[in-house]
Amino acid sequence: MARISGVDLPRNKKMGVALTYIYGVGPVVAQDVLARAKVDVHKRTDVLTEEEIARIRDVIDSTYRVEGDLRREISMNIKRLMDLGCYRGLRHRKGLPVRGQRTHSNARTRRGKRSSMVRR
Repeated sequence: MARISGVDLPRNKKMGVALTYIYGVGPVVAQDVLARAKVDVHKRTDVLTEEEIARIRDVIDSTYRVEGDLRREISMNIKRLMDLGCYRGLRHRKGLPVRGQRTHSNARTRRGKRSSMVRR
């Protein structure tokens, strides 16, 4: 089983798909990594040699920010916005949609389960 950036890649999947299991690597980045590492996109993960795995690992480590580093950077960016007290930071703090979506009738995912009003 191939282990890259702390993630066990699934067995018997094509490398173009298997690399997308790494946080921060999508289909386009996976294609680019495999092209730079000179590994066939249609090659299965269980047929990879140790040398090919090492080349893929080197390309990802030297070029892209993935997994823990990327998660840390994103959370630090959100924390910075919240500390500044800007509009986006306040929306993050309150748990509301950040990018201008309406909240009158939608945004249930972000706002949570409906709670009924208590009438007196």
